[in-house]
Amino acid sequence: MARFQPPRGTKDLLGEDMRRHQKVTGMGKTIFHRYGFSQWATPIFEDTHVFARSLGESSDVVSKEMYSFEDRGGESLTLRPEGTAGVARALVSNSLTQALPQKIFYTGPMFRYERPQKGRFRQFHQIGAELIGAESPFRDAEIIAMARDFLVALGLGDDLRLELNTLGDKASRMAWREALVAYFRQHEDRLSEDSRSRLEINPLRILDSKAEQDRALLADAPAFDDYLNDESRTFWGELKAALEAFGVAFVENPRIVRGLDYYSHTVFEFVTDKLGAQGTVLAGGRYEGLVEEMGGPAVPCIGWAAGVERLAALIEAPVADVSDVAILPMGDAALLKAASISRSLRDSGLSVSIETRGNMKKRMDRIVQSGASHALFLGDDDLARDVVQLRHLASREQEEVPVADIVSVLERARAS
Repeated sequence: MARFQPPRGTKDLLGEDMRRHQKVTGMGKTIFHRYGFSQWATPIFEDTHVFARSLGESSDVVSKEMYSFEDRGGESLTLRPEGTAGVARALVSNSLTQALPQKIFYTGPMFRYERPQKGRFRQFHQIGAELIGAESPFRDAEIIAMARDFLVALGLGDDLRLELNTLGDKASRMAWREALVAYFRQHEDRLSEDSRSRLEINPLRILDSKAEQDRALLADAPAFDDYLNDESRTFWGELKAALEAFGVAFVENPRIVRGLDYYSHTVFEFVTDKLGAQGTVLAGGRYEGLVEEMGGPAVPCIGWAAGVERLAALIEAPVADVSDVAILPMGDAALLKAASISRSLRDSGLSVSIETRGNMKKRMDRIVQSGASHALFLGDDDLARDVVQLRHLASREQEEVPVADIVSVLERARAS
């Protein structure tokens, strides 16, 4: 028979991989709670227009990477490639646009058809946060500070750098856009095929191109700073002042534009060199038209997302969970008594394993290697007298304990 493998670009989460994944998401939930964020969960597939409209037709996600399909009813559906659009749709669908601000976070699988590489998969996981109703640059700074706290809590504070940019308001971007189109049109024959197609649709995406021929043109491209109007300059200055008040260090990077089309004003990335080539592990920005695209009012928002797999590759491996107590029954009658004892121990909050496979030496070897703190031996003579033999594995001391007292004895041992 054929031996099946996971589809290309996917990965089973087992053992240490699962523990790393859980550490990332668990730490995220702890930090989100400190900032007053609550969890939402949206479907893993949506109407295709939720993503095609919000991410922009010129984005690589829409043009090349979405997993879209037609269901039996003839509806076009898409596996979610990112979390923000679904959150905005949920806000409108559930009539929450009058109950702002909404401070939410999410975590779960996303899907993009792209070339698999280190830390990048076709089914991957993201953890992210959205502040819907971000009325000022102060809120932008606060959610960036939350991202910083999350990464520091994972032990990554020394390995990451926050890079920050502004895209200004719509008027500023339109003026800059016209200047970029004029500049790149002069060099259109030197642009990559992708950038030539973006020239009219969204020339800002050219600044994010990885093609060497495009990057060679960026040094002389019009600088956005020359096109920021007074309102955008004020927003930018207030953001930086608030970040300093939150104690968040940053460097300005005028080339950050992000890959999605709905951003305005603030954009940022936390980057590291520990994944080989410089890699982004958490990124986001302010967006002001997305809720409106979903049928709601114009609502300013700020959010970010991080790749769980990338973060998991950077953190220390968590210690595996072990049972507190191992029970070693000797014989069928002892096995049934072990079931009864294990129920009492588990009801008290202890973790219990019942070891039955192999001879006594092999069973003890597994228990010692597992890191369990105690072992309970249960034989025919013990059954007759309603006792167990309790061994403290750290000290190797052993004592006889009545079955009725075993819970209290182990609870005292755990507390000491």
